[in-house]
This record gives sequence, structure tokens and C-alpha cells, in this order.
Amino acid sequence: MPTPPVPPKRPHVVSIHGDQVIDNYFWMRERDNPEVIAHLEAENRYTEEMTAHIAGLRERLYSEMRSRLREEDESVPDRYGPFVYFTRTQAGRQYPIVYRRPVHNAQEEILLDINTLAEGHAFTRIGVFRPTHDGRLLAWSVDVNGSETYTLFIKDLTTGALLDRPISNTYYGVAWSNDGQYLFYTTLDDARRPYRVYRHAIGSDPEADTLVYEETDHLFHVDVSLTRSRAYILVTSHSNTTSEVYAIPADEPTTAPRLLLPRRHRVEYTAHHCGDHFYFLTNDNALNFRVLRTPVDDARLERMEEIIPHRNDVMIDDIALFADHLVAYERADARERVEIIDLRTGEAHLLTFPEQVYTLQPWDRDALWEPNLEFDTAVLRLHVMSLTQPRTIYDYDMTSRVLQLVKRDDIPGYDPSRYRSERLWATAGDGVRIPISIVYRADVTRPAPLLLYGYGSYGATADPRFSLERISLLDRGVIFAIAHVRGGGELGRAWYEAGKMLNKRNTFTDFIACAEHLIAGGYTTPERLAIMGRSAGGLLVGAVTTMRPDLMRCVIADVPFVDVINTMLDPSIPLTAIEFEEWGNPAIAEQYAYMKSYSPYDNTTPRAYPAILATAGLHDPRVQYWEPAKWVAKLREVKTNDTPVLLKTEMTAGHAGPSGRYDRLRDTAFEYAFLLDHLRAS
Repeated sequence: MPTPPVPPKRPHVVSIHGDQVIDNYFWMRERDNPEVIAHLEAENRYTEEMTAHIAGLRERLYSEMRSRLREEDESVPDRYGPFVYFTRTQAGRQYPIVYRRPVHNAQEEILLDINTLAEGHAFTRIGVFRPTHDGRLLAWSVDVNGSETYTLFIKDLTTGALLDRPISNTYYGVAWSNDGQYLFYTTLDDARRPYRVYRHAIGSDPEADTLVYEETDHLFHVDVSLTRSRAYILVTSHSNTTSEVYAIPADEPTTAPRLLLPRRHRVEYTAHHCGDHFYFLTNDNALNFRVLRTPVDDARLERMEEIIPHRNDVMIDDIALFADHLVAYERADARERVEIIDLRTGEAHLLTFPEQVYTLQPWDRDALWEPNLEFDTAVLRLHVMSLTQPRTIYDYDMTSRVLQLVKRDDIPGYDPSRYRSERLWATAGDGVRIPISIVYRADVTRPAPLLLYGYGSYGATADPRFSLERISLLDRGVIFAIAHVRGGGELGRAWYEAGKMLNKRNTFTDFIACAEHLIAGGYTTPERLAIMGRSAGGLLVGAVTTMRPDLMRCVIADVPFVDVINTMLDPSIPLTAIEFEEWGNPAIAEQYAYMKSYSPYDNTTPRAYPAILATAGLHDPRVQYWEPAKWVAKLREVKTNDTPVLLKTEMTAGHAGPSGRYDRLRDTAFEYAFLLDHLRAS
């Protein structure tokens, strides 16, 4: 057998609350140290050697996945002003090409060929893509190493020329003034926190850009956006629990920002505009959020009018304003729906879909821009999918209430009638019922190999989405399940609150309860169970692995947040300070002790462990590469059995892994081959 790398142990000791935190691998955080890079490369070689016997399976999986990919495809055009914008992919090319054409003309033009941008780079990702409404100018940004630090460019779409100098160190937020003379953007501090908003005058040197807003509280991030009405530029400052918004008239972009509602601890809101009113989606006296509005010229709490009240059984995820309609994206009983209010009459109606388990979204998360860009329209575009049904795009006329099919993804060789999905409910130790979404081939024999996925943090939802890659597992008799554990947002804000801070262990015990329910129900056995999570979901599967290593056969932990204590003790690490409101602040003794009780790195002790594959990205700003690297080293040091523990680090990417569509398929094929090998389902 190949010999794994054995990194040197150099104890680093921190004393806190009378406790000592001893980290033998603290030195791995020295990103520029050649010894660190050499160790990561040695780990990659070891992983390749340990998985050489499944190289053929990896290639078969990759070929299957690629055969289902419609390599030459075109997105549904989205109108913005006098143009429609769309992307097109070409066979053999990793990235889409962005086009536009006039609304009443078929003459199309290329705006951005990402394949050309990617030449000479192993990684390329577009951060923002924002044309002016009249289509004269385009702001776009690019990241070429996965660090999520973007360089912003401005292009004259009439001449094709780049204007001014590129602006470095920017983040995702941008907004144009209505005259196209000014561009607002955000920049990052040393901890890669978006903390400043600048205003750039087109035709000037970016060095002379005007600072519009600076957030000095390290718990807060800033963003800048344009309301869908194009009446206001909004500067939003938010932490994990608190927010406030400033407004700048988009027709008067040099006006000083006007505070709408001052920040109050643990009160969140987003601001929207339509006609004579600002609309607010807020949790002020509303755990699951409600919708209020106030006159534009008098945005005070005393002038608030309630449009959608708080409901104990309905969570409002987001809202969108159109000229005559308000759209609320909601969740009830772990299912998504859309509530639509006619602002002229006040009449409301619901839009739902008949499937038991589905995902309903206003956008494609992989798109370069959100649809529904136009304000003065009655047509709402929606993306609907399920665990068995590929994405279907609809246009819904909110006035006539007619739903029109626009496009259904055609997956070559895929027949949805061969698969089944359902909703199960597990019972946690405290009696709480935990939803599970599950999909399998209709002819599967139980107990079967099963992959259980989870996330459970930030109130984010692990929605039942379709995956063309997953078909390769289902066709090999593997059942796929999602544990909708506390800490996510599937059952409202209380569901999230019950899985954060000093309730965080509920996330892990819920997941264990879901696994036990699937085993007790005859779906699988511990010898045929794999678990998988990404980022905060990597913390989930890492914690479950330390709590119940006997429960599963193998673990896939992608970019896992596993070194909770060391990370939360260092506010210089990107995202650490703002995370105090999600996990806790180790400066507080009670919160420190609670975090240490579940931190995977701190609870890795001598015992038998399942097979583990951990991944990392060298330039990851969200979960630093050294967390999985240290965890893998410690696991190998203390484990008492001979199961493999592998680390695969993307040396040219960040948190999201490879950027090219074929490279992503290869990554997935690698992980699925590892899983199938250990579940004996290849």
C-alpha cells in the first residue's frame, strides 16, 4: 500500500478560560511556506495512488455524466431594457458565451466569451454582470484563482472598448446610476470582508473614486444594489442577525446616502421600492418575517402599513416588487410556494405545484444574472425542478394567472418514470420530526447503498434539486436522501434558531436520527451508508463522524469547516468575526465550551473511523484549506483501524471547486467513484 504523508508535529498552544488548545499542525496555515505546498501536493499524490484502482470507474462515470450534458445549449433570453440577454454553450468548451440581441431584432452580438477570458488560467469565474438599462455600458468582474476577490471591468458596448482602468479588490455588489455616468461597487478589507462602497465616475481614474459608505463594525458586511424599479441605489449593511439600508436616488447618484431604518440588534430587513412606497421584508416582531411598507418621503416605523402579516406556519424567504404586483417566495410545511399580491386591488393568490417534493426558484443559481429583470411587466419567470424532474422554466402571467411552459431541460437517455421520490419524517431524540427527501430507482432492492446529504446552517435550505450527475448513482442502485436538519430554513426561522449557537448540536443529532430512521426503515444498513456535506455541511458530517463513527461506511467532506475553535479564535481569518453570531464567540466561556464539545478537529480521538475523503481549495476564503488538511493529519495519527483517510486539494481553485463545467464533472466522478468503491456498488 502507498505510504501517506506524515507531517511534522509542531505544538502551538493557546490558553483560554483555563483550558489549553494544543494544535500540532497549526503551521499548515502558512500558505506561502514551500513546506506547506509540498505537503498538500504529497497528499494529492497519495490520494491518486490510493484511488488508482478505481480510475476506470471514474472515467466511466465521467463519460456517463458528460453524455447527459447538453453540450450545445442556449439559455432562455431575459429582457432588460431594449435588449434580451442570453448565454450559449459550445461542445468541448468549458464556459458559456454571453450574447444579446435587440428585443425586436434577431441580430445578436457577443458581449463576453468566458472561454477567451479563461485562456492561461486554471480557474475563471464571473462575479458580476450588469449592463446599464439602455445597454450602452457593461460592468463585469472576474476571479482567476477562486479567492472570490474580483477585478472589475467597464466596457462600452457600442464600441467594444474597455473604459478606464480595471478596479481590483472588489466583491459581488455593483449598481449603475440611471444615466450610466456612475458605477457603485464594493471593496474588501484585509480579512476579505466587503466593507466599503465606492462611486466611480465613468471616464475617470479609479484612484479618485468617491467613498460613499464604510462599515467599521467587523460583524457587518456591505452590499450595493439597484432596486428593480431602478429608482434607488441601496447600500445594505448586514450581520448574521442585524441589518440596515441606505438609499440613494438613482437619478441623483451624487446625493448622500439616506438611512431608511436604523439598525436594531437582531432585527433584519431588506428594502424594496415600488411607486410611492418603500417595502420592507423584516423579522421585526415577526419570527418568520412579514412585509411592511411606508411612504418614500417618510420611512419611519410609525408610518408602517402591514401588507403580509407574520404567520407561525409560513416563512417568507424573499420578496420581489413589480410595477403592479408584489411576489413573496414562501415556505410552508417544508414546501415552497409563491404568494402574489395585486397592488392595485390588494387581492392575493398562491401558486404551488402538485409534486410532493420539489424546488421552486426565481433563478438558476449557476446563471450570471437573475431573471425577472424588468419592473414594468406582469410576467414572472420561475424555475421548477424535483429530485426526479429536470428543471422546467415557466412564465406566469400574474394578472391572467396563466402558466406557460418556456423550456424543459432535456437530459439525453433519462426517463423520469423509472425513478421515485418521496418525503419521509424521522423523529429526533427530543421528539421533533425531521423531514427527509429521498429519491431512488423504482426497481431498487432494499436495503441498498444510500448517500445521505445534509447542510443545516445559516437558515439555508437544502432543497430537493435535480442532478444529472446523480443519475449515475441511482442507476447503480444507490438511494439518495437529504436530511433537512435544524439549522436550515426548511421549516421557518424557528427551525434555523433551533440549530445555531448553543443549539448547534441539534443539527448533528437530527442528522443521526435521519440515518437511524433510514436504517430502521430498511432503506439501508450502516455497512452501506455514506454521508456527505459541503462547507458548513462538512462540519455536519465531521461532527457526526466523531459522534457516531459506527453509523456509516464512508464520508465525503467537501471543503469542511472542521477546526471550529482555532478558526473562531482568529478574527483575521476571512468571515470569522461575522460568524460569531452563527457559532458563538470563544471569548465567552460558555460559548467556547459548547463549540469545543462538537468541533470535529478537537474531538478526533483514538477509535475506528469510516473511510473519509476530504477536499480543500488552496485559495478558499470561506473555509481555509488548512482545516481539512489538519483534520486528515490528525485522523491518520489517532485512528485505530485501516480505512483510508484521503485529502484532495484543488491547488488552483477556491470554495466552489473547479470553475469549468467539464472539470466539475470530473470532480464529481472522482467523489462518486470513491463512494461506490466503499459501498461496493460499482
